[in-house]
Amino acid sequence: MERRDKYTLLIRNARRYDGSRVDIHIEDGIIVKVGENVTAEADRVLDACGKYVIPGMYNMHTHAAMTLFRGYRDDMKLFEWLQQIWAVEAHLDDEAIYWGTRLACLEMLRSGTVCFVDMYWHPDVTAQAVKDSGMRAVLTSCLLDAGNEKTKVNDRLKCEKAYADSLKWPDTVRFGVAVHAPYTVCRENIRWAADFARERNLLLNIHVSETDKENEDCMAQYGKSPVKMLDEMGFFGEDVILAHGLWLDDEDVEILGRNRVTVAHNVNSNLKLASGHAFRYEELKRAGANVTLGTDGCSSSNNLDVLEAMKTASLLQKGWRRDPESLPLGELMDMATVNGAVGCRVKGGVLAEGYAADLALVDVHSPAFVPNLNFLSNLVYAADSSCIDTVICDGKVVMEGRKVKDEDEILEKGAENAARLIAKVH
Repeated sequence: MERRDKYTLLIRNARRYDGSRVDIHIEDGIIVKVGENVTAEADRVLDACGKYVIPGMYNMHTHAAMTLFRGYRDDMKLFEWLQQIWAVEAHLDDEAIYWGTRLACLEMLRSGTVCFVDMYWHPDVTAQAVKDSGMRAVLTSCLLDAGNEKTKVNDRLKCEKAYADSLKWPDTVRFGVAVHAPYTVCRENIRWAADFARERNLLLNIHVSETDKENEDCMAQYGKSPVKMLDEMGFFGEDVILAHGLWLDDEDVEILGRNRVTVAHNVNSNLKLASGHAFRYEELKRAGANVTLGTDGCSSSNNLDVLEAMKTASLLQKGWRRDPESLPLGELMDMATVNGAVGCRVKGGVLAEGYAADLALVDVHSPAFVPNLNFLSNLVYAADSSCIDTVICDGKVVMEGRKVKDEDEILEKGAENAARLIAKVH
């Protein structure tokens, strides 16, 4: 692991959720003091007057470099859409992955995200892009063998090599193992992935029960739901980040809760692909699952904006349950921050001493925050991500005044690589 440089930062005159003033002293990526009138030596003093401070957000399910496919093949059913996307992905190379990921990181920083969980290809190239962006990430090597014997072996070899490569990554970028889905990976490789990850204390990532068709097909083949099948295989544990989990019965919910699985709710992607809407947040929370938020990739959700996902998730829970008290603001913020940190094994997501210095400053000088009777209400229900002014990750300022290093080059290279890839299939 690379060691980070020593660096100290003092944030002055920020505001908490309740409007009270707060100073924050940061050393070597950790919050060491939170309070009023903090005095300390620092490499930099940042005046946050007029801004509120929030923990940075966690995007718990992405396919980051798919920013290059934003707007490609909209308004299609999931499985038809996947065939179209896979045809373009066959032409991905290191350059496209790098610039697609840099574009994703730029977009996530602009919306206050400090860490993301990625399931995609070329993790070593992705790691370089994340490092250059200054963010955190969990990057997974993805198994997707579709029952092909040659692919089954090659996926294992790729995973082993990716893990070896990851040993030189910075400590803000972690390696994990991904099983694409129970319907695209053979049972032998699912078991192999779980064993490989647990022998090395790595996180596991998987798509499960995204559609009713997936559940129906699993019932027809195995006589049980994907969750029950995976549970019988010993797959689940606190080290698992499960994306979607949209079609769950009571026993499925109990299994995920009992095993303290992290579930990433990808509300906008689910709605756009018409996968379903009745995500069982209340039941999962009560059962003991760690419920978080994700966006999915830009070719299905079209953006990586966790703040937008927060609003949609809250409104949808209230709507389908016919309960305006469902998913209140405090729990919603936890889903986007501390719950994500727990799932990523980061001591973060909380504005407190001893926690990771991953923060965002919110500029309240806009109509969305007038009157400012309830900051969190304005942030989620009235504002949009343009209110995120500054982002601090691992104690370093990576966006200030909504400006990110190299953003013009990132936009240019992202557009160039998207055009190059799409041209190969048309």
